[in-house]
Amino acid sequence: MSSRRSPRPGFVLDVDRSTPPILFHHGEGFRLEKLPPGRSRVLYPAEPLPGIDDPEAAIHHALHHPEGESEPLPALLFPGMKLTIAFDDVSLPLPKMQRPDVRQRIIEQVLDLAAAAGVDDVHIIAALALHRRMTEDELRHAVGDRVYDAFAPRGLLYNHDAEDPDGMVVLGQTRHGEDVQMSRRAAESDLVVYVNINIVSMDGGHKSTATGLAGYTGVKVHHNPATMTKSRSFMDQTSSELHKSNWRQGEVIRDAGVKIFQIETTINNNTFGRTGPLAFLQKREWEWTARDRATFIGMQAGLKGLPAARRRQIFHSWEAPYELTSVQAGEVEAVHRVTTENVYRQHLVPVEGQTDVLTMGLPYIGPYNVNSIMNPILVACLGLGYFFNLYKGRPLVREGGVLIMSHPTPWEFHPVHHPSYIDFFEQVLADTTDPVEMEARYEKQYAEDEWYRHLYRTSYAYHGVHPFYMWYWCAHALEHLGRVIIVGGDVRATRRLGFSPASTLQDALEMATDVVGPQPTITHFHNPPILMADVT
Repeated sequence: MSSRRSPRPGFVLDVDRSTPPILFHHGEGFRLEKLPPGRSRVLYPAEPLPGIDDPEAAIHHALHHPEGESEPLPALLFPGMKLTIAFDDVSLPLPKMQRPDVRQRIIEQVLDLAAAAGVDDVHIIAALALHRRMTEDELRHAVGDRVYDAFAPRGLLYNHDAEDPDGMVVLGQTRHGEDVQMSRRAAESDLVVYVNINIVSMDGGHKSTATGLAGYTGVKVHHNPATMTKSRSFMDQTSSELHKSNWRQGEVIRDAGVKIFQIETTINNNTFGRTGPLAFLQKREWEWTARDRATFIGMQAGLKGLPAARRRQIFHSWEAPYELTSVQAGEVEAVHRVTTENVYRQHLVPVEGQTDVLTMGLPYIGPYNVNSIMNPILVACLGLGYFFNLYKGRPLVREGGVLIMSHPTPWEFHPVHHPSYIDFFEQVLADTTDPVEMEARYEKQYAEDEWYRHLYRTSYAYHGVHPFYMWYWCAHALEHLGRVIIVGGDVRATRRLGFSPASTLQDALEMATDVVGPQPTITHFHNPPILMADVT
């Protein structure tokens, strides 16, 4: 490990009159906001953990010294075998990492071992589930030029196609009657090597294959309002019905004879770099230097003068200098236990008690708008589905409390990536915001629409059912909260979501008192870089 000083842990700041304005991310921009002293607190993430000094050696060690009862990877490889390597798609990490991507480092070592063992039947699959297909540039960034040029031209590196009628197979049902569906190529392989990046504790484990290599038949059994509402935190595995369902599916995959060698990695939260133009975003506000303040002011002025498309292009071009903090390989569940410990080591911030009002600034990027547009549905999903659920124990905000999110929330959609989102926003959300009602009345129609299927398979569109799942991710938060307010968002789009618009944070806080009473307690979730609240 690196010999750098120990990073400072995450902590909770009680706001007083001397506290400077707090940075709120606001899409492709930022806001500085003053929080009421005496009743406000700010949750700050820990500083980045030190990265492993020699990633290549760490990967080599993991492949040869596996977790659990698995044999080392070289012992699992033999001539004439059918080997499938699957890897996490473009939704991870966020933002994309500087090259070489850790997936490239791992896949290259796996391929070298396979070649040495005489394995010549190898497929490499981007595990998309129902996400959009990755472009050539995105695939090259993830696996590297050497792997791409060797496999893609021969059709051996490709995107998972969950709607291929000949390429999918149902392996059985769980003890709860849940269908388990998988890529036929993976299911019929002698070995599946899964290459994962864990950015939050929800990722990895059986979810990698049970969801990543599944289709609508296998995904709908846990991506539904009942599962999402029953889950008490998607990020706390002991409280997540989604996690439990994926684990049951993993048991069926294992019992069907599919052998999986899982490789999981964790990275630190060095999202914006220790030096460079965005380094001030890694700091706490009172640590900003005069240069940091000047950089922020100049950036704000420059961004305001640019059209939205140009701002998006600038931000999405950012490559984070993440560093590898752990890599472990072998049996799925044994690997994931170690992975989860390492995720928590970076992210957990102890917090005492809940709050009346939770505020958060939403950034420009989430898992489903990489190189794309953060449309209103994705704004809701990022805030209520992801950030709200970044807790262990209890939610940060009390039941019946108020969530205030800052984001432009444009009434704008990427026509290639999100065609079914456009119709969902215009038809479904205009009729109902109730996840249970929209599931019953509309989901099947969108999931089985032939045009959406065609765009998913041949273009770069998310599956027709995907916007439903993004709304279902909000189900737990929607049931828990008394009101959701968006600051600085498009008023019509905000109201279409069923939320309340506010022009300023102060207006939003005043509106919140109608729900939680006067002088409410306020907690600001200072993210990104990412953190997870351990609420006691």
